[in-house]
Amino acid sequence: MGKLDLVTIIIIAANVIISYKGFSDYSFFEKYKFQVGGVQRGEKIRMFSCGFLHADTQHLLFNMLSLYFFADVVITLLSPLQFLLVYFGSLLVGSLLSLYFHKTEYHYSAVGASGAVSGIIYSAILLQPGMNLYLFFIPIPIPAYIFGIGYLLYSIYGMKNRVGNIGHDAHFGGAVGGYLITLILSPWLFETNVLMIVLLAIPIILLFALKKLGKI
Repeated sequence: MGKLDLVTIIIIAANVIISYKGFSDYSFFEKYKFQVGGVQRGEKIRMFSCGFLHADTQHLLFNMLSLYFFADVVITLLSPLQFLLVYFGSLLVGSLLSLYFHKTEYHYSAVGASGAVSGIIYSAILLQPGMNLYLFFIPIPIPAYIFGIGYLLYSIYGMKNRVGNIGHDAHFGGAVGGYLITLILSPWLFETNVLMIVLLAIPIILLFALKKLGKI
């Protein structure tokens, strides 16, 4: 975990280059961010291009560090091609969930690779549930599934409180995408990792329960 495969380098480089272009070029940022009205007008490219733009450097750094920690697990245990399928599939599902949640909010917009990264995180944890993370500010190993679940619980908080110009809805869509795509690609997980499949489903179920109750 935490190695840099060529495909990971390309994805990170694309995020950095396009995000910094967006930081300095307002019209570029506006043209390619996720915006409900734009998507409904037929600008479908926003469903993908939004995943390569970020609100600021901190947002970009957090997403790319998260990708760095988990990408190699997916690439190694699946394949580079299947990694890309999980990454872009999760990005798309994240955008679709945002569109579903905000379809009546014409001016709603969001940016970030969070949907795609959430999908990779969930995929990696399903594939290797026993791995640990060592974060800079915590000197003890953290089970990766705790990080993954915490990542999505923070997303619930972000959605509920509209924190930043960030696609918190996309975190969940991405997680759902990564979760389902990985299970489709690796059906043997139903025999070996049933407990992790159930644990990772909890925050996803919680999101839809809160939505149904009108809490989000």
